[in-house]
Parts: sequence; structure tokens; C-alpha cells
Amino acid sequence: MSRAGWEVVIGLETHAQLATQSKIFSGASTRFGAAPNAQASAVDLALPGVLPVLNARAVEHAICFGLAVGAAIAPRSVFARKNYFYPDLPKGYQISQFEIPVVSGGGLAIKVDGAEKFVRLTRAHLEEDAGKSLHEDYHGMSGIDLNRAGTPLLEIVTEPDMRSSAEASAYARALHALVVWLGVCDGNMQEGSFRCDANVSVRRSGEQKLGTRCEIKNLNSFRFLERAIEFEIDRQIELIEGGGKVVQETRLYDPDRDETRSMRSKEDAMDYRYFPDPDLLPLAISAEDIARVRAGMPELPQVKRTRFATDLGLSDYDCATLTGSRALAEYFEAALVAGGEAKSLANWVTGELLGRLNEAGLEPGASPVAPATLARLVARIGDGTISGKAAKEVFADLWESGGEVDAIIAAKGLTQISDAGALEAIVDAVIAANARSVEEYRAGKERAFNALVGQAMKATRGKANPVAVTDLLKRKLEG
Repeated sequence: MSRAGWEVVIGLETHAQLATQSKIFSGASTRFGAAPNAQASAVDLALPGVLPVLNARAVEHAICFGLAVGAAIAPRSVFARKNYFYPDLPKGYQISQFEIPVVSGGGLAIKVDGAEKFVRLTRAHLEEDAGKSLHEDYHGMSGIDLNRAGTPLLEIVTEPDMRSSAEASAYARALHALVVWLGVCDGNMQEGSFRCDANVSVRRSGEQKLGTRCEIKNLNSFRFLERAIEFEIDRQIELIEGGGKVVQETRLYDPDRDETRSMRSKEDAMDYRYFPDPDLLPLAISAEDIARVRAGMPELPQVKRTRFATDLGLSDYDCATLTGSRALAEYFEAALVAGGEAKSLANWVTGELLGRLNEAGLEPGASPVAPATLARLVARIGDGTISGKAAKEVFADLWESGGEVDAIIAAKGLTQISDAGALEAIVDAVIAANARSVEEYRAGKERAFNALVGQAMKATRGKANPVAVTDLLKRKLEG
């Protein structure tokens, strides 16, 4: 359907599970995959006589995120009870933050179709997760697993700044990359560590007032996020153009039918009856706390990109690809320290290595080819020991079987012929045997020269140094 005359408005709320060993208010484990209800403590269940104790590591992660996005860190924030009933919410309320969140403001730069955009953040606040309702394994009833109850979350809320599903997806990907880079979240979307709610509305082009929004809950893949928003945009436009009205509600996305469907009417903040949690003191964060967290933060990706471009002379593509993940950037820098040349290493890391990693589903830290080994291989190309083609053969051996670069080169007989005397005899023989190509080259046909180089390479079974062959041929033909 046509979207002409309509503007789309999108805001995202993202729940990032914080990378802590224990829950936000109890000592119960946050490990994924335990037997149902094996990790639900008395505190998580709010049994009589128990009190929550705040996990300091969760607070440090929140501060770290706030600093990374240029936000304000509240010196004093408050935990509140968000009251609602659901079977997987054992306490009948969720501990969250309302009026005073720990992080306010900031934003994230994204790029869509080559154009940069800045998405503003409203806030990021700490809260606990609820449990999980299990429907698939039971007939006529549901099971409740409370292992997730009390798991620490950072809910990150944007302003309604995005105008397309592509922008929403780009923001979600950038946010995901950042929280994983910082180490505050493992980013595992299959396990629910990173999930998005999309608030979608439409309005006539030129209107200032926002349309009625619908919230699409628990989108745990970037592809589903885009598809759900696309469907919802068309649904709302079609509804309004047909004379209907959009109802504020919470919807779920069904990937099998590629559609959103109504889940429940959308509550407003007043419906949750927020009030300060009487069991928890206000969270106080000092300037010293912030300085300590800042000192322990990794170099941010945008800073590293700028440094790679300025100090190493790498292209925008290389800088963006190498900082696509912290693990890949660290691999590249470890190879640099081992003695590699920056541009050549960047080509190999973003090309051969990354291709193999993606194919095998491996992280850079699990690469069978260590950074120092790749640096040694690239150095052998640089010093003329082997050709780029032979290097790929060596890399394949290193990946499949391990070993040492020089030993593989020797065993396979891949060393290039660079000796001037040996090459001169070969070049002389090629010139003598290819008088027609020589004549064509001297008549201005460049392709004839390439044919002569090819003959020289063929005579040496590809072992001649192509640069040395080219120089020698030119000197003899033009001298």
C-alpha cells in the first residue's frame, strides 16, 4: 500500500540483561539454562521476612553505559514498585525506577544508507526481570519458570526520533554492538539478553501532534524488529484511511504469519501505581564512583575508529569493519603489536579472517589462527617470501591444521623466486620465445605485456615474484 502523505514515528525501549553473576537484589545465579525454578531465591519470590540488597556490579554497568552515550548520571536515584498482576511476577510488583532514573539523556549516532542520524535517549533505568510463562510443553495449562525473576536489566528508552524500520534496526544494532563492546551485556538475543519493544505511530505529513502509538513487545531479532514495524505501519495507515482509529495497545509479532496481533490494552504509567520501594534506600552515586567506572572503561568504538583512521591511515570501511566488535578490534591490535603492517593486516582481518570466522560461526578470540601468526604470514608477503596467492594457501593450512608459517611455506615449496640472476634468465627466455608479444607491447598494446608476465609466472610455476618480474621485463623491453 502507498505511504505517500504519511510520516512514521518510532521509539524503542530495549531491555539489556546486565552481565552479572547474581541477580539485582539477591545472590541467586543468573546462569542461563538451569532447570526450571532452580535459581529462584526467597528474595526473588518476596517471601515474608526477606529484604532486597542492591547488586553494586549492576549499578557500575549502568554508569558505564551512561558515560558511553554521553548521558547524565544521577547522583541520587530512587527504586519504585511497579504494581501489576501476572502469573510470572511472583511479588505482584516489579522493582524498577520511575521519576528519577540512574541515567538521563545522551544518544547514539547511527548510519542509514550513508546518512548519519543521532537518536536521542530519554533515559536508562535499572529494574528486575519477571519470570517466564511456558505454554508449549503443556496441554490446557501453562508452566511458570521463575529463574529469570530478579535478573538485572537496564531498560534503555529513546525519544521518538526514528522515521523508518531501517532506522530502528540500525539503532538497535548500534546499541547491541555498544553494550556488548562495553561488556555490560552479552547481547545473546536467543537467550533473551537483549530484546526490544517498538512504539510505532503514524501521522499525516506536516502534522506536529503524535499519532496514537502501539507497542510491539519482545522482539528478539533485528529482522523481526524490521518486519514487525513494517506490518504495523501499513496496518495503522490502512485502518485510519478506512475511517477507523488506532487504539493504544500492546501487540505481539507473529513471525510465522508476519503480522502483529493485539495482546492487551496499553497501560499508562498511572495504571501501575508507582511508589518508592520502602525496602530500598535511594541509590547514591558519587563523583568518585563515576571516576572509578570511567577509568575501567574500554576505549569506545568511535574513538578507536578515529585513531585507526588518523594514526594508521585506514579507510572508513576498514575502520568501521574492524570496530564492528571489540573482539575483532582487539585481534587486529594484537596482530599490530606482533609486528604487522597496518593496511595489509586490515585487509587480511576484514577479508580472509572475517570470512572464515563468519563461515564457522566463531568469535575472533576463538580463531585457530592467532594474531601473531597472521602478522607473521602478512610479513612474509611484505618481504617477498611468498605471493598473496600462496599466502591464502598457507592461511588455509593454518586454519585447518595449525602449524608455523615458515614451516608450511618450506614444506609446500611456496617460496617466491626473487633472485635477480635467476629471474633474468627466465625473463630472457620468455622474451626470446614470444617475439610477437614483445613487438605488440612496443607498439603500445599493454595486454601484450601482461601476457609476457603470465608466461614468466607459468615458467616458474607461479613462484616468481611478480613485482620483480614486472620490473625486470620493463627494463629489458624499454631499455
